[in-house]
Amino acid sequence: MTDFVDNDPQETQEWLDALESMIEVEGDGKAHYVLEKLIDMARRSGVNLPYSSNTAYVNTIPVDQQQRITGDQDIEHKIRSYIRWNAMAMVVKANLKPGAVGGHIASFASSATLYDVGFNHFFKGDNHDNGADMVFFQGHISPGIYARSFMEGRLSEQQLDNFRFESDGNGLSSYPHPWLMPDYWQFPTVSMGLGPILAIYQARFMKYMEHRDMAKTEGRNVWAYLGDGEMDEPESLGAITLAGREKLDNLNFVINCNLQRLDGPVRGNGKIIQELEAIFRGAGWNVIKVIWGSEWDQLLAKDKNGLLLKRMEEVVDGEYQNYKSKDGAFVREHFFGKYPELLEMVSDMTDEDIWQLSRGGHDPRKVYAAYKSATDHKGQPTVLLTKTVKGYGMGEAGEGQNTTHSQKSLGVEQMKVFRDRFNIQLSDDEVEKIPYITFDDDSEEKKYLLARREELGGFLPKRNNSAPALKTPDLSIFNAMLKSTGDREISTTMAFVRILTALIRDKAVGKNIVPIVPDEARTFGMEGLFRSFGIYSSSGQLYEPEDSGKVMWLSLIHI
Repeated sequence: MTDFVDNDPQETQEWLDALESMIEVEGDGKAHYVLEKLIDMARRSGVNLPYSSNTAYVNTIPVDQQQRITGDQDIEHKIRSYIRWNAMAMVVKANLKPGAVGGHIASFASSATLYDVGFNHFFKGDNHDNGADMVFFQGHISPGIYARSFMEGRLSEQQLDNFRFESDGNGLSSYPHPWLMPDYWQFPTVSMGLGPILAIYQARFMKYMEHRDMAKTEGRNVWAYLGDGEMDEPESLGAITLAGREKLDNLNFVINCNLQRLDGPVRGNGKIIQELEAIFRGAGWNVIKVIWGSEWDQLLAKDKNGLLLKRMEEVVDGEYQNYKSKDGAFVREHFFGKYPELLEMVSDMTDEDIWQLSRGGHDPRKVYAAYKSATDHKGQPTVLLTKTVKGYGMGEAGEGQNTTHSQKSLGVEQMKVFRDRFNIQLSDDEVEKIPYITFDDDSEEKKYLLARREELGGFLPKRNNSAPALKTPDLSIFNAMLKSTGDREISTTMAFVRILTALIRDKAVGKNIVPIVPDEARTFGMEGLFRSFGIYSSSGQLYEPEDSGKVMWLSLIHI
C-alpha cells in the first residue's frame, strides 16, 4: 500500500471529505459502520485487504475529545517535583552506606506523572463509597511510592534512611511485598510478570464475588503498572485473552513504555507500543495510546499532508531513545531534518522549544484524559500504552541512556542539575547534604496533598488485615475422609474435593466458600461441586450441553 501511486488525488480527497462530513454530522458510529461495510464488500469482491490491528502512532484520544484535568496543576507539579527529589535522595543515600545495596532511580523518574495522576484523581481508598481500588505497583518504582508516603506523614526519615535495610523491622523493602511490610503493600510485584497475571485474576475474582452476591465490588478498579520490557515475561501476556473473554472492565493495565529494559532498548529496531497495541487489541482489550504531550498538538494540527505523522511512523524506538539522550539541536537535525517541510514547520521554534516537546506519559493532561476514558469504558479491560523517557530529569547522569537502569547514585553536580530541572528550593550547600524535603503542615501544598487522598477515601498503598474470625468446624465433618477407603483407591484430587465439599456444606464456614468451578470439574472428580454450584461463566449458559439429559448439569451462572 505504501508503494501505491495515486493518479487521481482529487477523487481520493473527495472520499476523505465525505468521511469527514459523515463523522461530523452522523458521528463515529455511522462512520465505523460504513467503513466496515466497505471493507466487507471489498473482500467479497476479491480485494486482498491484509488485517491490521494497529492505529496511527499518535494519541488515541483526539484533542477535542480530551477530558479536562481537574485540580490545581501548579500545586500538583510542585508536589510531584518534591516526590521526585525524595525518591532520588533515598536511593543515593542508601548507596553511600557500606555494601552498595542498589535500588533504582530511573524507573520512577520516567513514571512519576503516571502515579501522581492516579493518586490525586483516581486511586480509591478504603473509605470510598465503592471501596478501595487494588493497585499493583511496578516493583522498581518503590522509592517513589515511599517518597509520597513520607510527604503524607506515613513514613519517617529514619525509615527512608533504611531503604533496603529492613532486617531490623524499621526499614523499607526493595520491592512491594506484603510479607515484609504487612500493613503497607497490597500485593507482591517486581519485573518478572507477577503483577500482570495476578491483576487479571484479582479483577476476575472481584467480578465473581459481585455475581455470587458475596461482596459489592461495582465501581472498584484493579490497576496494574508494568514496564514495557516486563511484557516479554511469559506471565505478563499469558492470561490477557482471559481478561478480554471475561470482559473485565474493572481492570486497567498501565504500561510505562520508556523504550528501555535493563541495559538497552526494548525494541530498538521496532516500536514496542505498536507491537503491544496489536497484541492487546487481538485479545479483546480496549487500547489507549498516550504517546505525545500537549506541546505536539499544534504541530500535528499543522500537519495537513501527513508528513509529520509519516516521520513519527518511520522512526524506530532506538532512535527515539537516542533523541532524548541528546538535545534539541540533535532532534531538529535528525528528526525534523529528514524532510525540508518539517524543518520549516519548526523554524520558529528554538532548540529549547524542540527539547520541551514532551512524551505523553509526562503530561498530566494527557494521562488524566486517558485514565478517565479507561475508567468510564465498559465491556472490555483497558491497556494504556504511555510513552515516557527512562531517567527523565537525570540529564547526563542517565536520561535516555542504556546504563540508566543501573544508575544508583548521582554526584553533587548532577544533583544540582536535577534540582534546577524541577525547581527544588535547595541551596548548593543543602544539595550536598542530600536532604529529604517536605512541606509544613499548614502549607497549601500539604493541605492539598492530604485533601486529595481524603476525598478519594484514604491513603494507598495500604493493606487491610481485618477480617471476621471464622469458627473452626468440628473434626467430625471429615469423618468420611478419616476412614480407610478399603480396597478402593482414590486420587489426592478426589480426597481434596471431598474435604472442600464438607467445608462448603458446613453452616459456619460454608457461606464464606463459593468456589469458581471450572468446566473440567467432572474430569477431576468434582461432579458434586458443579452439580451444587454450577460452572461459572460471566456471560451465562449460551448453549445446550451435550449430556444435559444424562447427568445433573446445573446451568451456568447467568448474569
